[in-house]
Amino acid sequence: MTLAYVTVPKDLTKVKSKVLFGLTKRQLVCFSPAVLIGVPLFFLLKGSAGTTTAAFVMILVMLPFFLLAMYERNGLTLEVLAGHFIRTKFLLPKERPYQTNNFYAVLSRQNTLEKEVKAIVRNNKAKAHPQGKAGD
Repeated sequence: MTLAYVTVPKDLTKVKSKVLFGLTKRQLVCFSPAVLIGVPLFFLLKGSAGTTTAAFVMILVMLPFFLLAMYERNGLTLEVLAGHFIRTKFLLPKERPYQTNNFYAVLSRQNTLEKEVKAIVRNNKAKAHPQGKAGD
């Protein structure tokens, strides 16, 4: 007698709940417009352009919807990855200089500022109480 064998994924965060026909909600939302646009387009083009050309055009029109539904990398969907790509390639500056704000730099700036304040106070005291007046 053999027992049924079921594989259990090690990472349960990658398991997605299926809604209908083994598809997730995201896949259903993306596949629906693909079918609603692609199938009528095929039948419209089949008579004038031929079956092969109509099928090829249908595939090209439906492909972005399928990619939106299925493509995922490192837990990020296609539109999130596209947004990151557009932001880094076109919106953000090309050169991003490496900048640090370490503790030593903060202490160094604080020391410089304290020296400047002491010098200003010393100059103000010297102006208020000049040394070597004739009436002393």
